[in-house]
Amino acid sequence: MNIKESIESVQKSFRADSDPFPNDSQSIEDLRIKYLGRRGLVADLFSGMKDVPVEGRPLAGKLLNELKQEIGSAFDAQVDLSKSGAPNKGESDYSLPGLSFPIGHIHPLQQIMDDIKSIFMDIGFSVAYGPEIDDDFHNFSALNFPPEHPARDMQDTFFIDPKTVLRTHTSNVQIHLMEEKDPPLRYIIPGRVYRNEAISFKSYCLFHQVEGLYVDKFVSFADQKGILEYFVKRMFGSDTKMRFRPSYFPFTEPSAEVDIWSEKRGQWLEILGCGMVDPEVFKSVDIDSNDWHGFAFGMGVERICMLKYGIDDIRLLYQGDMRFLEQF
Repeated sequence: MNIKESIESVQKSFRADSDPFPNDSQSIEDLRIKYLGRRGLVADLFSGMKDVPVEGRPLAGKLLNELKQEIGSAFDAQVDLSKSGAPNKGESDYSLPGLSFPIGHIHPLQQIMDDIKSIFMDIGFSVAYGPEIDDDFHNFSALNFPPEHPARDMQDTFFIDPKTVLRTHTSNVQIHLMEEKDPPLRYIIPGRVYRNEAISFKSYCLFHQVEGLYVDKFVSFADQKGILEYFVKRMFGSDTKMRFRPSYFPFTEPSAEVDIWSEKRGQWLEILGCGMVDPEVFKSVDIDSNDWHGFAFGMGVERICMLKYGIDDIRLLYQGDMRFLEQF
C-alpha cells in the first residue's frame, strides 16, 4: 500500500469512528490517542514519509497535513460543543418539540372520481378501463362519426398518425366492451381524455371523464333517467334540482344533456350528456338492435369537481399548488 492509499485508509477509519462522535470524555480521549497520539495512526504516517520517493513527497505531505488538520478540527469542534452544553451529534434532546411531518391528501379530482365510482357500483355497475391511445375506428367510426361527419370538428383531436389518436372521450371503451363481451352489459368507464384546446380557466388539454354503458333486453330512456337522478341526488344532495334538455350526439338517439340548478350562481349548469345507444353503433359491433337496447352517458370529472367544491378555474387542479390542495 502506497502512502496515498494509507492516508485515505486512515481518513475513512476516522470518519467511521467519529460518526457519531463519542459522548463521554474517556472515549473521546481514547479516540484522540488512537489518531493523534505520539504513537497514533497519523504519527505512523509521518514516520513513513522517509520511504516516499522524492518526487512524491510534496503531494503526500499536502494530503497528510490535510488529514491531520481534519482530525484536529473535529476534536476542537467537539470540545467547543462540550463547553457550550449543546448535545453531541447522535444524542437526542428530549426537551425539544417533535418534528411534524405533513400528511398526504387525496387529490380533489381523485376524490370525485372515487365518489362517482362508488355511487354507480352501489347500483350494480362494474368498472372497466381502456386504451388512451386508440385507432380511428374505436374513437370515431364505430361511434357513428363517418370521416366527413361535422361532429368530428367538435373533437379537437391530437393525432399520433392519420389513423391513431389520443382518445377524445372514454366512449371508445364502450366499443371495446361490446366487441369483447356479450350483453347484458352494465359498466362505467373512468379515465383521461385529450383535446387540442387552448388552456384557460374553463378548458384544459387533458381532463377526466366517466362513461356509462347499460345494454339489456328491455332498457328504456326512463331507466336512464332514474339512474341519473339517483346519481345527481347522491353527488350533489337530495334537494338538488335537475332537468333533461334535448341535445345531439352522433352515437346516441334520442340524446339529452342534464343540468343542475345552482343557487349560488342563479342559473342552470350542464353536468353530463346521455342518450339511447344509436342502432348504428350496435351494428358496428354486431349486436342486434332489435333484441338489445341500451343507453350511454358521459360526464366530465373536472366540471363536477369544480361545481361540488366551488372552484372557478380548472387550472388550479393541475398546478400542484399545496396551498390549494391542502384545502381538500
